[in-house]
Amino acid sequence: MPPAGEIRNRKLICLAGFMGSGKTTVGQLLARQMGWHFVDLDAVIEERAGVSIPAIFERLGEPAFRELEHQTLVRTLGEAAERERPTVVALGGGTFAQPESFAVLRSTGCAVVWLHCPIEHLLARCATITNRPLFRDEASFRQLYEQRLPFYEQADYRVDGTAEPRRVVEQILARGHFEKVTT
Repeated sequence: MPPAGEIRNRKLICLAGFMGSGKTTVGQLLARQMGWHFVDLDAVIEERAGVSIPAIFERLGEPAFRELEHQTLVRTLGEAAERERPTVVALGGGTFAQPESFAVLRSTGCAVVWLHCPIEHLLARCATITNRPLFRDEASFRQLYEQRLPFYEQADYRVDGTAEPRRVVEQILARGHFEKVTT
């Protein structure tokens, strides 16, 4: 983990974490509080593809989805840098665990914050969700979590994602010296 001073000038925060960790909810709150732009990577993928993520998985398979996800990530990060617009990005649950996307995130110098939640907490949050293409049953859920865990553990910051979203935002802000933007 970098010392807090190393991220003082970072204008890009990417939220990583497993499905159900609260990346979108926390990301929206964090961006609003800081006056930054917010991007939900999954929402951008669906908008550009014109279909839902489950439909992409069903029609094209996971490899095609991951390629589309990577392209969307590169475009999103590039737009934020080009416009010099401070941005909070909610990554997809598997984005940070894909080697190509992991490398791009590292090369941009963005602050990657892992919203950590114990597996039991994630299972409880996701138990009634039916639109997650990689959540088939509890055993596969646990296996996927274990596969992604080594990547999440390489994030710059780890915060407790089980807390109320406003508390999670407070934890993130306490980790670094991110600048608020006045509009």
